Amino acid sequence: MSDVLIIGGGLAGCEAAWQAAERGLSVDLYEMKPTRFSPAHESELLAELVCSNSLRSNAIGSAVGLLKEEMRQLDSLIIRAADATAVPAGSALAVDRLRFAGYISQIIGEHAKITIIRREMTELPLSDIPVILATGPLTSEAMTASLVALTGEKHLAFYDAIAPIISAESLDMDIIYRKSRWDDDNPGDYLNCPMSEEEYAAFIEMLGSARTVPLKSFEDTKYFEGCLPIEVMCERGKDTLRFGPMKPVGLAHPETGKVAHAVVQLRAENLGETMYNLVGFQTKLTYREQERIFRTIPGLEQAEFVRLGSIHRNTFICAPELLDSSLQMKKRPSLFLAGQLSGVEGYVESAAMGLLAGMNAARLACGKQISAPPSATALGALIHHLTESDPARFQPSNVNFGLFPPLGKKIRKKERGGYRAQLALEELERWKSEQE
Repeated sequence: MSDVLIIGGGLAGCEAAWQAAERGLSVDLYEMKPTRFSPAHESELLAELVCSNSLRSNAIGSAVGLLKEEMRQLDSLIIRAADATAVPAGSALAVDRLRFAGYISQIIGEHAKITIIRREMTELPLSDIPVILATGPLTSEAMTASLVALTGEKHLAFYDAIAPIISAESLDMDIIYRKSRWDDDNPGDYLNCPMSEEEYAAFIEMLGSARTVPLKSFEDTKYFEGCLPIEVMCERGKDTLRFGPMKPVGLAHPETGKVAHAVVQLRAENLGETMYNLVGFQTKLTYREQERIFRTIPGLEQAEFVRLGSIHRNTFICAPELLDSSLQMKKRPSLFLAGQLSGVEGYVESAAMGLLAGMNAARLACGKQISAPPSATALGALIHHLTESDPARFQPSNVNFGLFPPLGKKIRKKERGGYRAQLALEELERWKSEQE
């Protein structure tokens, strides 16, 4: 019999398994693929990325960059894999998604303390050992029903959209130019499709009248503000996209110096740069409409779509009512929740909750005391958001400095990120010493 049971082989589940196993505990990791696939998954590999291939900023002065560094300090498998399979993306940490999932699958598969069981779990097991539920935003109806039966709370849901991916060979590089925003010292890691005012107006008009995938009668759309479908942003005003993902500022043409009216950016999907995704172009347009409209973007007239955008359900619990700061369920302390299901948003944040759940489950199994990271750390700020928010207004969140406690002193704006990072890493080191 194992010491810890984990349900779900995504980012959070794999991170939790790694953390528990590295502490000497035997782990059973249940993953339903390839017996069953969710609507957004295609690969048999563990830790498959289904949306963007970017883990966002790697700068330690940003909240998500700080979160990554804290995870590195705690020997995160997910961040180790991301660093090992990174593709050029400026100051962001983006990965070759196949190599990334392959790296994690190999490490987990070869670990002497981890047993992967390829079988779907349809209900929460009644177990005396710690159980970590990390089934992600696409948790099955059966497992969701089992969770609701335990908590007595109705689950919440919103919808997360996926951006299209285009073959590099189909790009018109006579029109498209390479440049990262504000980076004049090198060619940059992003490709840019410039639009004139007339081209932008025509694009907005088409987008505004395009057909989208209809929601089912029982579905209630609750979009995450950080990942809005492009057509939803378009509905908010004709210039919304020009001040969002199509912002031209800092992207003057490197040869002519001309600043376009709007710019569509492309980011490499793999290390070989044979595929690119449309940055910020997550969508619920029908496939035919995507092909028709996105091929009007200058440089994408002959675009070959490796993957078209889609929309999928994202399920999460009302964490302030249901979770302790250890990520244990208040009604069943042997059950931990991790990943997006716990109420965070984003790859890094999901993996971070897997890291803490794995550490805490291991401590519980060994009879050790559990404590949450200090709130001045990125990890602690996320836990505070999950457990101390107003339940009536709770929504998933990416990590951001707005979740951190006040600094208590005036710091120049440009220096605040670095100052917070210094404080956080000092607090994290102290907490680590206490844990050990």
